[in-house]
Amino acid sequence: MYALKNKVQLIGNLGQNPEIKTLDGGKKMAKFSLATSEVYRNAHGEKVKETQWHNIVAWGKVAEIVEKYLTKGSEVAVEGKLTNRTYNDKEGNKKYFTEIQVNELLMLGEKSSK
Repeated sequence: MYALKNKVQLIGNLGQNPEIKTLDGGKKMAKFSLATSEVYRNAHGEKVKETQWHNIVAWGKVAEIVEKYLTKGSEVAVEGKLTNRTYNDKEGNKKYFTEIQVNELLMLGEKSSK
C-alpha cells in the first residue's frame, strides 16, 4: 500500500491541443486539460452528465509522446500524482494551482491521423 499514497488514474478527453515547451537542456514539458465525465440519474429520473476538468503536466519522454500523438479531443488514460503549486499573479495575489503530474499515458480510441 505504500506506493498508493499519492496516485491518480483518469480516463478522459483533451480539452485543447497540448501546450509544449522545450526547457534549457532540451527537456520537454507538455501541459493540457483533461475532461472526465460521468452520467447519472437525478432524483427526478433525468439523466445528468457531469464533467470535471483536470490540469495535466507531463515531462521528458511522456511529453514527447504527447507532442507527437495527442490533439484536442484525444481520449487517453493517465496515471500520475497530484501536485500543488503556488505563484503570485500580476497584482501580487497568491494563487494556488493543483495539477496531475503524469508518469504513464495510454492512448485510447481511434488512431490519430497526425
